[in-house]
Amino acid sequence: MGVRRREVLVCGSAAGLAAGGYALAVGLRGAWPTGAGEAALPYHAHLWDLMHGRAAGDLLFNWNSGYGVPFLADFFAYLMNPFSWATALLPRDQGRFALLLVTLATIGLGTALMAHLLGRLHAGPHWLRALAAVGYGLCAWVLDVGGAAPMWLWGLVSLPLLGLAADWCLRERRWVAGSLCVTLAWAGNLYTAALATLMAGLLLAVRLFATPRPLRHRVRVAGRAFTMATTGVLLASPVLFVAVRAAHGAQPESPVQPLGPSGLGGHLAQLLPATHGGRPLPDVAIGLLGLLLVCGLPFNRRVRVRERAVWCGALVLVVLSFVWTPTVVVWHGLAIPAGGPYRVAFALSGLLVLAGWVSLAHRPDRLTLLGGAAVVAVIAALAAGRHSVRASTRTLLAAGGVVLLAALWTLDRRHTDRRATALATWVLAGAVLGNAVWSGYAALAAPADTASASAVRAGYAAVRDGAAWPRGRSDPGPHAFTTNDPLLLDGQGGGYFSGYLPTVAALLLHDLGAGWTAGGRQTASVTDPVGQALFAVRSHLDDGPPPTGFTPGRAAAPPLVTVLPPGARPDTSSVWSRQESLLGSRVYEAPLPVPAGGPAPTLHGTSGWSLPGGAEGTVLTAACTPGGTAYFHGVWYRGTVSGLGTTYRSDGEQPTTAVAIHRLGPVPADGTVRVTLRSDTVGQIPARPIGCLRPGALDDAVARLTATGATGVAAGGHTLAAALPAGSTGTALLSVPAAEGWTCAAGGGRYVPPTPVLGMIGVPLGAGADRVACSFRPPGLTEGLTVSSATAAALALVAVFTRFSRRPARAPRRTRRLAAQAAQAADRG
Repeated sequence: MGVRRREVLVCGSAAGLAAGGYALAVGLRGAWPTGAGEAALPYHAHLWDLMHGRAAGDLLFNWNSGYGVPFLADFFAYLMNPFSWATALLPRDQGRFALLLVTLATIGLGTALMAHLLGRLHAGPHWLRALAAVGYGLCAWVLDVGGAAPMWLWGLVSLPLLGLAADWCLRERRWVAGSLCVTLAWAGNLYTAALATLMAGLLLAVRLFATPRPLRHRVRVAGRAFTMATTGVLLASPVLFVAVRAAHGAQPESPVQPLGPSGLGGHLAQLLPATHGGRPLPDVAIGLLGLLLVCGLPFNRRVRVRERAVWCGALVLVVLSFVWTPTVVVWHGLAIPAGGPYRVAFALSGLLVLAGWVSLAHRPDRLTLLGGAAVVAVIAALAAGRHSVRASTRTLLAAGGVVLLAALWTLDRRHTDRRATALATWVLAGAVLGNAVWSGYAALAAPADTASASAVRAGYAAVRDGAAWPRGRSDPGPHAFTTNDPLLLDGQGGGYFSGYLPTVAALLLHDLGAGWTAGGRQTASVTDPVGQALFAVRSHLDDGPPPTGFTPGRAAAPPLVTVLPPGARPDTSSVWSRQESLLGSRVYEAPLPVPAGGPAPTLHGTSGWSLPGGAEGTVLTAACTPGGTAYFHGVWYRGTVSGLGTTYRSDGEQPTTAVAIHRLGPVPADGTVRVTLRSDTVGQIPARPIGCLRPGALDDAVARLTATGATGVAAGGHTLAAALPAGSTGTALLSVPAAEGWTCAAGGGRYVPPTPVLGMIGVPLGAGADRVACSFRPPGLTEGLTVSSATAAALALVAVFTRFSRRPARAPRRTRRLAAQAAQAADRG
């Protein structure tokens, strides 16, 4: 069998075992990876719409979410896994199955590349190399975190890919190809690529110092690695520049609790198979086979002392950096990520697999196996009391340990016997696959309260049925299937979850009474009629009864572009006045409430009321016009709100969770709105939390805005243009957040940055204009393309120079002619 063919078979077998094991675990559990439907599914549904020409926006801008937000940085962050693009090949309503295929393909590729990297690290039994790689492809990080997030899962590919680039540096060859590998890793996902690059650099350092080498060689290798990494990163500049600029203008991440002490046993438990639950800790388990080999490495006398010392030292340093908070913060870019405090765990799992292969490639003897088993037993004993260590873990350790030790011992003692070696390899394969499936079954769990596929299809149909874009919006909110319903259902709503959500968009929605979570990185649609009118929402989905869980609603709304009269001055004293300022009409009554019973609140001027906690409720009253509709806005309030026959739970928590405006009911004939607040703890509400919408006022305002607003609106992928009544003056107001990157022109004039009005795009009309046009370009894109183009040109020159410098020199033409004549004469003779 040829070397290349055998290598393809080995890597393909590793990929098949890993992907098949994951698929088998999913099938046996009958559940999708936890969180996949919440985060990844809506983004991939939007990608499907983009690739089929069905989306309102394009790669630069997203008209579906946040009432219009930049999209290129989110595309780079969530959809640059190349396998994600294959979702367009399946029907849109098969998104979950498409995500599973993306996950399987990424796991398979990462495992295959790791199998190839192991062969470059040390020569050894080919099929055992495939089994060792499976421990990486199905490590606990993949089962617990990566399987639900295709964007992070690309890190599983990046680590061995960069490891191969480092191997080329070590052998002083393929500099251009290595640079392209770095680009592929960084373009696929910046976050995991940075972590994989750090670990690949450490791997290169280990290999440089594990064997004696001349100093000059080490310097040359380090130089090649540095220039290769720099060139590859610069080639990915569009991704890097756009992401950095978007992060600079994004809503800050909500504060997370610092990593507290978890104890030695808690961290050691994460090395054992099938552990799950409990505190968030690094998911670094690589299966029992890998754990036995790593623990036995210090005892393997067939590995040179220097090599053992370097590998063990590197492992100890990295492991310690995972349990000390300052170094954990450094690993994660100086900020502990919310929702996944150990996203770097896959990098340590890769290092453990590589170290385990060093021991396996040198055929561990009896001392190595006994030493490794003893260390595993100590780890199990220290972790025995942890909640994450279940009965399944102990069963795997007992039964699996005996089987693996017997098979490894057979490989050592009978390595010349082909039948015994083949039998032991098959036993190891069964044990590794069984371990992976069992661990995957334990880790996978059905997400709670997941919407049924039929309900999502019904929601999609209802949103499409109410579509009026760009005359108006069809908003999937306030009902929620996922955190990104506007993407999932192809509507135009305010809901959006993104690490790059612009601060201006989050604050605009917050200031207008919409809710948010995750400190503003998760916004929600406006729910009150005035807010919906401001964003031209003509149809929406309200919460409703089973089986779909929603009820379609419709309302009259002005066009997407309206006109504020000259001299209008925004009033920011309350949520009601902010809405009125953008509406251009007075529609609310917002009297200062009066305490009327229960524990007395304290008014702190314009900053609001302080409310005491306790079961006895504080009563506030306000006088409004009978026949109107009363609303309550507690923002950060946590407790129960009761009034006008309505009772609801408010779960606000400053600054992470803000509660939207809530409808109480019609104002009674006596005009008194009575609200009872039962606070969980000492809390605070705005100074004017009660707003009463006067009868008919909103209808009059909508009619006026429709008459004076745009007569026609045209929306492109990242452009918006509107025709206005001739001679319109004042400010054209686009119901779109004024994110950085917009430029606008009035009356065919020069494009300039807009003038925001309370966070919305405002375009001064000057002496009069009959049209406005706006265009969006992501900040950082031009600079990124410039740097990337220059780097690509330099890389092409290097590739051409390298190609021609390696070509054998051709003999002069006269010499070649004489040689040809001599050959012809010889043939005639």
